[in-house]
Amino acid sequence: MAKSSNQKLKLLHILKLFYQNSDEDHPLTMAQIIDSLKVSGIEAERKSIYDDFEALRLFGIDIESIRTNTTAYYIANRSFELPELKLLVDSVQASKFITKKKSFALIKKIENLTSIYEAQSLRRQVYVTNRIKTMNESIYYNVDIIHDAISHNHQISFQYFEYAITKERQLKKNGDRYIVSPFALNWDDEKYYLIGFDAAAGEIRHYRVDKMLSIEETQNGREGQDQFSQLDMAVYAQKTFSMFTGNEQNVTIEFANSMVGPVIDRFGKDIMIIKSDQDHFTITVNVAVSPQFFAWLFGLADKVRVIAPPEVAEQMKMQLVTVSNMYKDNK
Repeated sequence: MAKSSNQKLKLLHILKLFYQNSDEDHPLTMAQIIDSLKVSGIEAERKSIYDDFEALRLFGIDIESIRTNTTAYYIANRSFELPELKLLVDSVQASKFITKKKSFALIKKIENLTSIYEAQSLRRQVYVTNRIKTMNESIYYNVDIIHDAISHNHQISFQYFEYAITKERQLKKNGDRYIVSPFALNWDDEKYYLIGFDAAAGEIRHYRVDKMLSIEETQNGREGQDQFSQLDMAVYAQKTFSMFTGNEQNVTIEFANSMVGPVIDRFGKDIMIIKSDQDHFTITVNVAVSPQFFAWLFGLADKVRVIAPPEVAEQMKMQLVTVSNMYKDNK
């Protein structure tokens, strides 16, 4: 009998079958493999399939056998383990800068990295529908353009918007395009930021990628390499408090001992902690003094107090007074 035109693809069909339909809890018997190949128009005998198994093993595919009523086979070592894939799914669904549509598309691709059986457990943990997601569908492609520009050492141009009270986009700078030399992308507080050099301002600035429109890669070379080379990205993200800008200052803050967890979460384990009394400790950090910085302090209530410099302590006090005045009885 003449061989099917698919016969030469037998090894690829076996490999696909293993990746999609086998895992340690769902091994494939020889009969199942032969039947699956037959559905694809491929005739195969046991001996030739054993030879294919050996070829796959020599190629680095870890095919293991397990004995119950009969011998069955599965791929024992994949590029990603199930807990790793669950972590990827969690990251995608938690990311506000990825739209709902793109989140589902990415998670579907992640499911293809494991068997159809383990993919079901990934599907059960997907909770994208009611999460707050960006409404800028182009962010997916914005990131790609930015990476290309960084790779090519080129500047980019784009429009930037904020939302008006009508919930409509309102272009900043009257719609004029920003010209920025991109250097890095940073994920902070569930948002994606471009870190780049703004030649007009003469400084490193950051921009929300989901608020960038009509990004274009220019043919002009990047500027600001010296400024960026002096920037420690981890420190920059840490001291800007969710990318809110402000004057950088060394600030000494006193905390109740119970607040050591939030302090380490915010500033890392390398922060120097100095005991001030039995119940309190102080730290001195370089931060961008901004409304978001004060909001973080405010969230810790009476467990935190700005010690120095006096002007920052006074700003904190004025923030509290301003908020308090909003709730005063106007009668």
